[in-house]
Amino acid sequence: MSVSGDQMEVCSKFGADYVATSINLKLGVAENVRGDLQPVNGMRHLPGEGTTGWFIYAGEEMSSEASFFKPLHVKHLDEWRLGLTQYLGLAPGWRFLVADGYEDVWFDPKLLVDGED
Repeated sequence: MSVSGDQMEVCSKFGADYVATSINLKLGVAENVRGDLQPVNGMRHLPGEGTTGWFIYAGEEMSSEASFFKPLHVKHLDEWRLGLTQYLGLAPGWRFLVADGYEDVWFDPKLLVDGED
């Protein structure tokens, strides 16, 4: 199955709208995604210019440091951590949390309000 096919399948599974994510756009990703730290958290805000709206980090807590998220083109995400691109078709307002043998995906309307997370 293709990446977009995998993304559509995830959206269908959780009843989410599918919003394509171009591999040439950027997302915000924390350095700790590169390791084995779990769980991995993703949240999609409204996209901005040149960005997908996605922010992804690993661990229980998200840092408030300005440098916590690094810009990364979607096409390089698999180099940092395999298995996450399947969630990138979820529409703005959706979150995911995955760990070994665990997957949770839900809608969070606070992500659609500026300044909320």
